Amino acid sequence: MFNLLEECKNAESIGISGHIRPDGDCVGSTLSLYLYLKKVYPGKKIQLFLEPLPDFYQCLKSIEEIRTSYETNIAKFDVFFAVDCGKDRLGKAETFFDQAVKKINIDHHISNTGTGDLNYIVPDASSASELVYDLIDPVYLDEDIAKTIYLGIIHDTGVFQYSNTSPKTLETAAKLIAFGFDFPKLIDETFYEKTYDQNRILGETIMNSRIFLNGACIAGIVSKEQMEHYHVGGKELDGIVNQLRITKGVECAIFLYELETGEYKASLRSNSKVNVSEIAGLFGGGGHIRAAGCSLKGTPEQILDQLVEQIGKQI
Repeated sequence: MFNLLEECKNAESIGISGHIRPDGDCVGSTLSLYLYLKKVYPGKKIQLFLEPLPDFYQCLKSIEEIRTSYETNIAKFDVFFAVDCGKDRLGKAETFFDQAVKKINIDHHISNTGTGDLNYIVPDASSASELVYDLIDPVYLDEDIAKTIYLGIIHDTGVFQYSNTSPKTLETAAKLIAFGFDFPKLIDETFYEKTYDQNRILGETIMNSRIFLNGACIAGIVSKEQMEHYHVGGKELDGIVNQLRITKGVECAIFLYELETGEYKASLRSNSKVNVSEIAGLFGGGGHIRAAGCSLKGTPEQILDQLVEQIGKQI
């Protein structure tokens, strides 16, 4: 661990970004770091870059200050943070990271060996948001910062039900909700609540899912045509893979959705035996032991054949 404020003390410009297709932990960790540094250093130029987010994140303070455009003429940052990923998953913000005077990487993915001048990589942590909490001076914590950290933790732990939840995670969560924000509402609105069309595409995916390896593996697929029909994007498909995972008798779940013609995003989840991070790594992806992802080209059948083969080897 390093002294966050000491590393930023002499910087005039600070940039922050997370991974492409940001999830709840990416949003929570980057936004909480942004709010914290803005509070401690109100005179510094601090910018947060993320891809456009769903409307349900509007409940978070300063969400409207997130920059979704990546102008190449922005001056070089004195410090740039890659949070919840390595630099290779920053998308368009990777250029800012590469050009920064000081590069800092904060992450909890086991596949990330560290891509910064300073690295705080803790694979056992529940989330990148929990790591940001570790780096923050508690004197500066307030309700808004606590709320964003809590959001990140609940999203990456599945509201404390995944195996990455530790006693420390729960202790941290207890300290955060003591700030008094409406945490049940936050959980419902950002984690559980789905639109009618999201529920319809979830139902269709489950109805058309397929079983492999004598019931130990299940797979669901969503095409671009389906996404257009139901007016949903990749961000609105969160939760489908976990719904597949909790099918009785299943050890590992695969969820594919089409990015472009012939290219699919694969989300992998396992219950106890399969190291999906290892499998995703074989195809250029990564993540956690029980939750990982990658992008593959080919037909759904070709992609499933490759993934199921690797899952079968581990089972």
